[in-house]
Amino acid sequence: MSIEYRINAPVSTDQFIDLLVRSTLGERRPINDRECMEGMVNNSNLMVSAWHGDSLVGMARSMTDFHYACYLSDLAVHVDYQRRGIGKQLQIITQAQLGPKCNLILLAAPAANSYYGHIGFSNNPRCWVIARHQPIGSE
Repeated sequence: MSIEYRINAPVSTDQFIDLLVRSTLGERRPINDRECMEGMVNNSNLMVSAWHGDSLVGMARSMTDFHYACYLSDLAVHVDYQRRGIGKQLQIITQAQLGPKCNLILLAAPAANSYYGHIGFSNNPRCWVIARHQPIGSE
């Protein structure tokens, strides 16, 4: 099977949603909120995609300054293509786009938590998240 990897290739909102659904990541993403999904695709500044022919089978979607921090927001691989090294290759290509001091940062999906340590990531327990509707400073 020949997989082609592309950097910042055009990906439609529909292709992205379909990949999220077929990767099971759609369970934790707002796939029914089209405006949000369009914003996710249109405002990412580093997207590495994996293609089997004309089919999108994987994506690493990131926001980065390319020098200090790269947040890998979505790493999705179609379930029929998982366990073939595609996710790892997407991360390798993403990392190769970054400057020599730039860290790759991500939040693991619960089912994938053990995967990242296996490929070299270190666990950092200091991540904090606040929902948009939660005012800062309230208890």
